[in-house]
Amino acid sequence: MNSHELSITRLIDAPRERIFEAWTDPEQLKQWFAPKPITTPECEMDPRPGGIFRTLMRGEDGTEYPGTGVFLEVVAPERIVFTDAFLPGWIPAEKPFMTAIITLTVESGKTRYTAQVRHWNEDDLKQHEAMNFHEGWGTCIDQLEALVTRPS
Repeated sequence: MNSHELSITRLIDAPRERIFEAWTDPEQLKQWFAPKPITTPECEMDPRPGGIFRTLMRGEDGTEYPGTGVFLEVVAPERIVFTDAFLPGWIPAEKPFMTAIITLTVESGKTRYTAQVRHWNEDDLKQHEAMNFHEGWGTCIDQLEALVTRPS
């Protein structure tokens, strides 16, 4: 772990292919990506290096939290890396905040889900901690798990 990294891991009783699909299909991502009662009414993605990853999260009071970046690496069904350091077309973002690495490994017939979030500096890391990183990302993983373990 680097000095500006936050991480969270969970063992999920679902195939990693199913989790990868929930991460790369906009309609599925909208169902779990924000900790309820925050919603994700918009998601646009092209899951390939340089492809757009754009979300809009909305709070109960109508406050919107837009996010736009690009995928850096997509290796089905084991790894997704995205960042807000670049906009589509490899245009540098005005204020980069983080790069996220999602790793899905098979463990005892389940999937070890690991999210590593790397920040550009200590201030960004502290800001993300103050935004309740572990609680928020943990809630999102709970919601993801509920989606991917739901009977078809």
